This record gives sequence, structure tokens and C-alpha cells, in this order.
Amino acid sequence: MLARMSGKANTSHQATRAQSFGDNVRNEFSLLIGLGTVAIFWSTGSRLVEIISHPVALIVVFVWLFAVILWSAVSVARHADCLAIKWGEPYGTLVLTLSAITIEVVMVSTAMLHGENNPTLGRDAIFSVMMIALNGFVGLSLLIGGLRHREQYYNLQGVNSYLNVIMTLAVLGLVLPDFTTTTTGPTFSIEQQIFLILVTLFLYAIFLVIQTMRHRGYFMESEQADVTASSAHHSLRVQSTAFHAPMLLLYLVVVILLAEKFAIPLDNSMEKFGLPMIAALVLTPEGIGAIQATLRNHLQRSINILLGSVLATIGLTIPAVLTISLLTKRPVTLGVQGGNLPLLLLTLAVSVVTFTSRKTNILQGCVHLLLFAVFVLLIFAP
Repeated sequence: MLARMSGKANTSHQATRAQSFGDNVRNEFSLLIGLGTVAIFWSTGSRLVEIISHPVALIVVFVWLFAVILWSAVSVARHADCLAIKWGEPYGTLVLTLSAITIEVVMVSTAMLHGENNPTLGRDAIFSVMMIALNGFVGLSLLIGGLRHREQYYNLQGVNSYLNVIMTLAVLGLVLPDFTTTTTGPTFSIEQQIFLILVTLFLYAIFLVIQTMRHRGYFMESEQADVTASSAHHSLRVQSTAFHAPMLLLYLVVVILLAEKFAIPLDNSMEKFGLPMIAALVLTPEGIGAIQATLRNHLQRSINILLGSVLATIGLTIPAVLTISLLTKRPVTLGVQGGNLPLLLLTLAVSVVTFTSRKTNILQGCVHLLLFAVFVLLIFAP
């Protein structure tokens, strides 16, 4: 009798393990596709990339890489969400943000170093991320959250910390070069570039200390928020940190390797639309996470994701772009010009007004979406 019961228990345990293994294989199928794509592109060397001179081949390669990178990036966000459950906020959000910005820095750096120099590449990439995050995803999150919950609450101290640093670094990096006189045009001198690199990294490091240690409570969910009883991550299969951390790193390596190939044709063949595509590719997983958090009335997490992405973009991409410029002697244009300059300043001002109180509604979302529509219009009709 005991032997039969023991045999049934072993059989049940084996069936459970087999089912769990099968679920893991299905959940991580995108990793197999990503690794296969990496193998194809890197085994063929430059031959596969050279065919992008043909328009049809360019479209096929572009769509293929975009789909695989996006699928893998969404998987990065999924494992980061699982780590957020294990580690708590704001560490999980910080992992997601830094993972996404690592992808952006690699793509921008690769595009800068490939082929002819494009001095405005880094500036346009940073500007695109700011417009898509601060206007597109913030507007959509506030609109959807307002329609579902009427008013949503957040921690004012945390949002003010984000906006304070974002506005400072954005004006210093993207507006001030238009008004300096040491060099001609919207550029910085070597001394000014070195100063901006050091100041940007220092200020971002101070912010991380505030966010993760000294004032971690600023970035936690507001006590006034009527959070739904169900878990914010109820649909996730959360396993051990020893599983999610290596998987996140694997997906991140796949995305970085493919992003290097993806970024190669952007500086010439797709200069006009390529950079907004990079920004959308980087931000889509975070945008999905932010909207899902807003629907569950976790507005603070949504803000942490979106404003954290903008801050990390400015705090890490600007130093990377300027460092590449100093090492390779390639000129870099940082100052935003034309219609984009008032749009940037208006976006910063509207963001401050949006988050002046502890609650939001659909009106703020509509205003941000209007500014996003202006950004899209200026891409096609500058």
C-alpha cells in the first residue's frame, strides 16, 4: 500500500516537473528564436547586411530584426517584472529601465560608429525617447487610467525628484548648446563636453542613491491610491532569482547583438524614421508595463517606469555620445533646433504642470497626447 502511494507521488511529481519544463520552454521560445537569429547574422558575417542596398531586402531584414528584437525586449521586461516581485520597488523598475537604456546606448553607439558620421544622431535619439515617453506613453497612461479610475494618485516627492533632474539635464544637454559661443553652431567645446559628461553622470548617480537608499519611500505607491486587491503581476510565473536574473541577461545579450546589426542602416537609408523607430523599440516593453500598471491603479509604478526611462536616457546616452565624439574625433550636435526646440520646452513645462498635485485625470492625458501628435507631425512636415 505504502509502495503504491509512494509510486503515485513520484509519478505526480515527475508529471509536475515535466509540465513545468514544458511551460518554461513555451515561455522562453523567443530566446530560441533570438539565438537562432544571432547565429544566422553572425555566421554570415557582413554578407547578409550587405544586401540592405536592395530596397526589398532592406525591408525584409529590417522587419525581421525589429520583430525579433521587440519579442526579446518584451521578454526582458517580463523577467524584470518577476525580479521586481522578488526584490520589491523601486529595484525591479530600475532593472527594467537600465536594461532598456543599455539597448538604446548600444544601438546609438553602433549607428554613430558605422559609416559616415551623423552628428545629430545621438541628439535625435534622445529627443525621440523623451517625446515618446513623456507625451506618448505618459499621455496614454493618464488617459486610460483616468477613464478607468477617474482620478489616480502618486507620490509628489518622487515625481518632483524625477522632473527636477530631467529638466536640468535636458536643458543643459539639449538647449544650452544653442546659446554657447565658444564654438559655432549648437555644439560644445571639448572642455564643455567633458564637464557635461562628469556632471550628468554625477547627478544621475546621486539620483540613484536617493531612489534606492536614502529616500526610497518617495518612489513607493501613494497611500491614497485605491490599489486593486489582485497582484500587479498576477499573470506572471514567478520563479527564483537564480532563474530570472540569468534569463534577463541572456535576453539582454541577444537584443544587444541584434541591435548592433539593426542600427547599421539607420544613419543613411532610414535616417528620417530610423531614430523614432529605435526609440519606440526601446520603450515599447516599458510602455506596455506602464499601461498595465496604470490599469491596475498602480500609477506610481507607471511613473517610475516612464520618467525613469527618460532620466536614464539623458543621464547615460549623452555621456556615451560625447565620449564617442571625444575618442573618435567625430563632431556631435546636441542642441535641439527648429520646431523641436519649443516642443521640448513645452513638453517639460506641461510635465511640471501635470504633476503639480497628487492626482491626475484624463485632461492631462489628452494634453500630452496632443503634444505627441505634434511630434509625429514634425517628423513628416518639419
